[in-house]
Amino acid sequence: METTDRATTNVAGSVTGNMLAGGHEQVSWFADPGVGLRAVVGIHSTALGPALGGIRFWHYRRDEDALADVLRLSAAMTMKAAVAGLDQGGGKTVVLWDDPKAVRSEAFLQSLGRAVEALGGRYVAAEDVGASQADMDGIAGETAWVTGVDPARGGSGDPSPVTAYGVLHGMRAACEEAFGSPALAGRRVVIQGAGHVGARLARLLMDDGARVAVADIDPSRAAATGAEVLDADGALTAECDVLAPCALGAVLNVDSIARLRTNVVCGAANNQLADDAAADALAGRSIVYAPDFVVNAGGIINIAHEWAAGGYSSERAHAAAARIEATTRGVFELARHEGVNPAKAAAELGRRRIERDGQGRPYLPGEPSLMREALLARRERFR
Repeated sequence: METTDRATTNVAGSVTGNMLAGGHEQVSWFADPGVGLRAVVGIHSTALGPALGGIRFWHYRRDEDALADVLRLSAAMTMKAAVAGLDQGGGKTVVLWDDPKAVRSEAFLQSLGRAVEALGGRYVAAEDVGASQADMDGIAGETAWVTGVDPARGGSGDPSPVTAYGVLHGMRAACEEAFGSPALAGRRVVIQGAGHVGARLARLLMDDGARVAVADIDPSRAAATGAEVLDADGALTAECDVLAPCALGAVLNVDSIARLRTNVVCGAANNQLADDAAADALAGRSIVYAPDFVVNAGGIINIAHEWAAGGYSSERAHAAAARIEATTRGVFELARHEGVNPAKAAAELGRRRIERDGQGRPYLPGEPSLMREALLARRERFR
């Protein structure tokens, strides 16, 4: 296996330039010809503690696309952890994975686990798009720095139920902002994406009395939710009270926002806004935007309970995720007070938390943290 902090010599300037511009601490590329591993890990900030972030398996046309994704996603993880009040930073791994139906071998996951181990605990892996608990279990054979493993091994398992639960509560705050009431009963909600989180969110919303429609590139997945099925291409322009992007990011830009027919945008997808102009465009149309990294924090809140006193508890994790409603309400209050859009208000909350509680320098391998000690103890128990 080989690792380097820059992709290739000829793009080193752009890589480090983008890192400086985004405030990133480290980018590491990994390749293992024996198993075909190609991956990049981005550590954005460890000011609050070790960087936590999911492993995403995805097809990227170019290495530059994978790098852009890892820089964008790791920065969002920093804000997500900070606003959620967690003592951890932001990181991300993307694995260049061409065939989504291909089976990952034990040797492949072991190699990926050794890549995570090589970072010495500055980065802790979790589940993301294209990944599963089985992947986390395979990685855990080589490193302690992984979360979301089998609950029988002291992990929290699949984070999607708590993520969806947190989005539900964030949506209630957004509806209160838009309509004067947090009630979801009778509201028409369009969900774009019927993956693990989107499908669970659909069921929670229907249980709450919402009128739910789901769109997915695989219509059978949308149909499996029991909700109304929409054409995948029409989700963003469907008339609704709430639009919930729950697939990939960057779906909201100035052009697509001009075609929206909704009062609220609140969903689970990371990095829903293509750029800063998108947040201004939503505000310009008086569409209430619940910042994605605020409302979808249930997953990392769930993971954080793996190192809570007494060990992981699903009940405590759900109770903590429910507080996303109050956090989202606080974002709207700050936005009104400061005269800015909610995306800027949420980012300001994150920056204030890092300035107040951050250690003022990067976290170093081997330094104590609740996360580190809990994961090391788990490894010793299950060896």
